[in-house]
Amino acid sequence: MTMEVRLYRSLLTYESLTVHTASSGPVAGLDTLHLELDDGVHRAIGEVRINCAYLNGYQPEMLLDGARAAVLALDWDRSPAGLRVTVAASAWPAPVRMLLDIALWDLSARRCSVPLAHLLSHELRPISHATNQTLFLSDDVAFEAQVERYVARGFRDLKLRVGQDIEADCARHERIRADYGTAVKLAADANGAWTAAEAPARLAALAPYGLAYVEQPIAAGDFEAMAELAATAPMPLMLDESLASDADVVALAARGAGSNLQGHLKLIKLGGLTPALEAADRLSKAGVPFMIGQMNEGAVATAAALHLAVATRPLHAELYGADGLVNDPAEGLAYADGLVSVVDAPGLGLNFRARCAPLSLGE
Repeated sequence: MTMEVRLYRSLLTYESLTVHTASSGPVAGLDTLHLELDDGVHRAIGEVRINCAYLNGYQPEMLLDGARAAVLALDWDRSPAGLRVTVAASAWPAPVRMLLDIALWDLSARRCSVPLAHLLSHELRPISHATNQTLFLSDDVAFEAQVERYVARGFRDLKLRVGQDIEADCARHERIRADYGTAVKLAADANGAWTAAEAPARLAALAPYGLAYVEQPIAAGDFEAMAELAATAPMPLMLDESLASDADVVALAARGAGSNLQGHLKLIKLGGLTPALEAADRLSKAGVPFMIGQMNEGAVATAAALHLAVATRPLHAELYGADGLVNDPAEGLAYADGLVSVVDAPGLGLNFRARCAPLSLGE
């Protein structure tokens, strides 16, 4: 059968949320590519966010050009499984591989008439998972209002972005503990903002608030420094920017269960579901706790991470990325009572309705 391949680009925006971290700065919207595969019977979809240079150094137009080149290079008459092998072995940037890989997995699951999580795990499981919510850098009024909204909606797993002012960071954790006690699970993400010299004191300052973990306290690039910091840290340290390749996953797994290190697995860093599934299996076998997570991304990328979380059963999950988007072309993802879910349907369980014309592939 002949495959029709279409590529779309859109800016996804939130109703009342400003994405602002120590590494990204304020982000106005999510510059997003969708890849639609249509074999005449099944329509599958992939997604990647391309304004993510603060995470990986790739500029949006570079990723767009890479996606076009990849679409033109692949033989779409081959099986999705065979194409996934080709994509995983390619030299295309990880975000481009993610875009292709998600669409190919969605196509496989739709052709098998099963939810994607079933195809990944070989078990029937409800497509629902608990997720945290992230509190971005903001003024105190906006911060407090956002905490109240999340808790009122049943989200009791909160991660605070920190790194600019440790006294203010501690004060915010203290207020949440005073208001909600241990009914709320807390964690913090410094996005590498601290130096190795100042990190021990700042971790100690956060220790009284019972954090589940502190994510990326120091910048990526010195694994030994992170391991040394973890050895005396009062809470587990979650690697995010430090976990950006298969080699990084191997190095973390080699540390084993007693390292006080955990791993944040993201499709956009590793190149899609295929390598992320392998990474989760490697860490699980090594006894290293991990989180399935994401950046702020649209419903398709979020649903892909959701299916992976359902299949791999991580210790933590960060699947808030599409919550509150007002113009997402993919429908079917729901947030309520601390959970994110999709309907029990083939593939990702979403309905994609393009809101713009497809891009020229430059043939």
